[in-house]
Amino acid sequence: MSNDTNRDSNNIFYLILAWLCIATGGLGIFLPLLPTTPFLLLAVWFASRGSPRLHDWLWQHAHFGPLLIAWRDERAIPLSAKWTGTTMLAVSWLVMAWHQIPAFGLLAAGAMFTVIGFFLWMRPSPGSPHKDSENE
Repeated sequence: MSNDTNRDSNNIFYLILAWLCIATGGLGIFLPLLPTTPFLLLAVWFASRGSPRLHDWLWQHAHFGPLLIAWRDERAIPLSAKWTGTTMLAVSWLVMAWHQIPAFGLLAAGAMFTVIGFFLWMRPSPGSPHKDSENE
């Protein structure tokens, strides 16, 4: 019986972590410093251990599924996500400037946002021709 109890406890633990990652990834749609895809990848991993039903739901979800599949198969980020991310980064920096964040904060945020933006735009878009990992 203790094995069943431990298994149930682990399932609940993984299920809670999966839902926390889904919620955080959802926030990442609106907050530029919270990336959506890594949290969804974590959610899929946790769900695979805690709830096969939730795991399947994530892969088949109309919005999350294509992001997950593009990342799994091609390490790709959709063009719309690149534009949304870049726009949110710029808007966030402008809001910080509007609120007169000290210059060091603006410079640090600008540098970090630039690195994030470069990462977004350096990733291929799904279905685009790009180097195979074996040719690198």
